[in-house]
Amino acid sequence: MIIKIFRILYKVFFLVKENGTLITITSAYQRYRINGRKGVTKGINNAYKELIKVDEKKLYTQWIKQNERMIEKIHFEYQPLISIIMPTYNTNTKWLKQAINSVLNQNYLNWELCIADDASTSKETIETLKSYDKKYEKVKVIYRDQNGHISAASSSALSLASGDYIVLFDHDDMLASFALYEVVKLLNNNDNLKLIYSDEDKIDEENNRFSPHFKSDWNKDMFLSQNYISHLTVIHKDILDKTEGFRVGFEGSQDYDLLLQVLKYIEPSEIAHIPKILYHWRAIEGSTAQDGNAKLYTTSAGIKALKSHFSENKEITVEQGLLPNTYKVNYPIKGSPKVSIVIPTRNSYNLLFNSISSILNQTAYKNYELIVIDNQSTDEDTLAYLDELRKMNNIHVFSYDKPFNYAAINNFAVSKTTGEFILLLNNDTEVMDPFWLTEMLQHAQREEIGIVGAKLYYEDRSIQHAGVVLGIGGIAGHAHKYFSQDDHGYFSRLKIIQNYSAVTGACMLVKKSIYLEVGGLEEQLKVAFNDIDFCLKVLKGGYRNLWTPYAELIHYESKSRGLEDTPEKKQRFEEEQRFMKKRWEKELLGDRCYNPNLTLESENFTLRIEERS
Repeated sequence: MIIKIFRILYKVFFLVKENGTLITITSAYQRYRINGRKGVTKGINNAYKELIKVDEKKLYTQWIKQNERMIEKIHFEYQPLISIIMPTYNTNTKWLKQAINSVLNQNYLNWELCIADDASTSKETIETLKSYDKKYEKVKVIYRDQNGHISAASSSALSLASGDYIVLFDHDDMLASFALYEVVKLLNNNDNLKLIYSDEDKIDEENNRFSPHFKSDWNKDMFLSQNYISHLTVIHKDILDKTEGFRVGFEGSQDYDLLLQVLKYIEPSEIAHIPKILYHWRAIEGSTAQDGNAKLYTTSAGIKALKSHFSENKEITVEQGLLPNTYKVNYPIKGSPKVSIVIPTRNSYNLLFNSISSILNQTAYKNYELIVIDNQSTDEDTLAYLDELRKMNNIHVFSYDKPFNYAAINNFAVSKTTGEFILLLNNDTEVMDPFWLTEMLQHAQREEIGIVGAKLYYEDRSIQHAGVVLGIGGIAGHAHKYFSQDDHGYFSRLKIIQNYSAVTGACMLVKKSIYLEVGGLEEQLKVAFNDIDFCLKVLKGGYRNLWTPYAELIHYESKSRGLEDTPEKKQRFEEEQRFMKKRWEKELLGDRCYNPNLTLESENFTLRIEERS
């Protein structure tokens, strides 16, 4: 409740700052007269969201000025021919000219533009294409006799290509003038790359730039949840030739289908992300850039592409995700492996009772044991409850009679487990959905996955944990902290399964074999960061960590331990910070599941405005 009040007061302060005291108070009073207290709260939230949108545009303009400066001139030893393929159909000539001109204006010169017109009926479109075709040798155009839709047209454009790399380009979008330059710059450092993608933004009809999408580095499980790669996409021609290309029947998600095919022939080390805005996606009425719901068939096409990708494993199923153009891949649980749920506790009877009751009453997956570790409880109610638990078949209570050390307690607990999987769970959590453990286990059993984390809420249902971002506040922070339960997050990240470098130890599932392989939790980190350190050890071991929004719990954060507010606790916290910075200096400087253009000052995915060296 206190957190909720604080957030409302913050928004009021922001509105007063932007609109003035009189306007803010008058508006609030009018809403109170009509809709009461809830109307005021809703009005504040809506007004805040609108102002934030305006503020974000201002921030992005500032970011562009700081980050998109004149590029350095480098003579590249390796200068591959890049073929840009572009299907057209009755394209508005204003957008078509701007698209083609953005290619002509490239700083890197060894390119060809391969255009396939899909039997346009617009004379203006045809005349425009012919004028460029005639004037520029590097612009190639093929005119199809019959309309075949975008997959067929893209294939025709691809047939013109003779380059080493293929760039996918829509007929009304624009390339940044330095787009190909940045691609070739990267290739000169690593010519083994087979798939390259960049960040992107949107442009309106007046070419105003907005809504920048600063992406994660290669994030396989995010890609299986949505085509976050999108634009700019660069594919090695040799790899493309191994695929079936743009397949008819996958229109609307033909690029996604193509990329899923490409993945079968390349390794993660052959994929690179350029964290710069190299592509401007046109957002006009009826376009997918303007509204993800504008082309509803695209979601169905994406599901079809994923089903084809997993066709060799019929047990894997695919369904629509929580939002349009997002997907949920379901992996069948093999057998019925036992999960050992480890819960350390000290006193706090009400919290412990609530947590264990929610597990027992709301968990659909039944093959689990509860390992409760009592760390010097003195409360009579708690001690009596622990005695009751000892009498239950699948619950085991052990005493840890040493000073509190979260890492040591959990390592001790794991030594007492009999399960194939270990679930570390705080005693101040509460299960919200019966399939929470099923959703986590289906991923934890995958060979390539290390640790699986859940979506945790504060008591007021705002976000407490939705993955961990390294570097925030110096060490790490919880992604989307304090966002509302219904919020989609940064480009849907609150609603899709994805990889994160780390997840919180308040609820994490891992194979026992992996837990032991990396040496468990670091006992020098008695309280803070032992979960982050553990995740990074697992990551270093070659596994991917994963977060799922389909496992939801409430986390009454640290209510059983209190705050870090004594001199001793502060000193211990500072020592743990120094430990992390020494061990994981490189990792903390750049989280591959985040983006260097996003802030490290907070968990809200806003832009990073200061200049980077």
